[in-house]
Amino acid sequence: MNENVAEISDFQTKDLKLKGFRAYEVLTKIDPLPSFGRRDCYKVCLVTGDTLLKYSDKSVKAEGRYLFFGHPHLPYSSHVKGKMTGYACLFTEDFLKLNDYRVGSHPESPLFKLSHSYFIKVDDKQYDFLCTLFKKIIAEQFTDYEYKVELVRTYLSLIVQEAMKIIPVENLMKFGNGASRISMLFLEMLERQFPIESLDYVIGLRTAQDFAEQLNVHVNYLNRSVKEVTGKPTTRHITERIISEAKALLQHTDWSVSEVAYSLGFEYPTYFNKYFKKNTGAIPKSFRGYSANYLV
Repeated sequence: MNENVAEISDFQTKDLKLKGFRAYEVLTKIDPLPSFGRRDCYKVCLVTGDTLLKYSDKSVKAEGRYLFFGHPHLPYSSHVKGKMTGYACLFTEDFLKLNDYRVGSHPESPLFKLSHSYFIKVDDKQYDFLCTLFKKIIAEQFTDYEYKVELVRTYLSLIVQEAMKIIPVENLMKFGNGASRISMLFLEMLERQFPIESLDYVIGLRTAQDFAEQLNVHVNYLNRSVKEVTGKPTTRHITERIISEAKALLQHTDWSVSEVAYSLGFEYPTYFNKYFKKNTGAIPKSFRGYSANYLV
């Protein structure tokens, strides 16, 4: 890789886990840019620079000033060439939830539609207005104002609505395509099984057939749709999400390997051990946190 091109990675988001959002200014080549490889949160960035985005089997290049929207259910990676400046905001779906606000993964959500646009070119006037909103968000997250979460949501909503005004209506994703709709419903259903926070909870959907039955479609149609829209097989999405949750439970809980296996739908620990090693190249115990009990 060219020394001037750095993959965006390893962004730490401890505050995101605690508060549901984090906003910051982008000032350097690769730090503190968000890790576009993350899949557990949304990203909204207003930046100036050159970026190459890769998703599925496609690549998109952006230059100059633009907005970037990332959706947790659509995997992608991004590479930055040279210096990048601007602002970024990361937030969870829970952070978006309001009585009168459609959450980000809802098919009718403006944010969901914008997340399929990725890069939105902005002019100087639009950039200045959006900069003001990002600056207000960044400043507000450090105040003691009682209703700052609601205020930040409002600013974020204004950013989304401004983007909706910029993009031509015909470019916004619509669900005339049945494959797109069924794929997004599958991804949302998959994500709703996580995170696992109690030993009393066991995920119920672990195979493509399980999801197809819940969605009332033939499994072949589901597999074909998901592959067409995301570039990855249904089983790959399921496996990656189960493995991700397994790593989190092994690292951050004191549950035994047997308990982790059961919560993820494995009847016997030996099945889980084989599944985990096949997909990670390591045994579950190797991912245990320092404070966890090394139990089988």
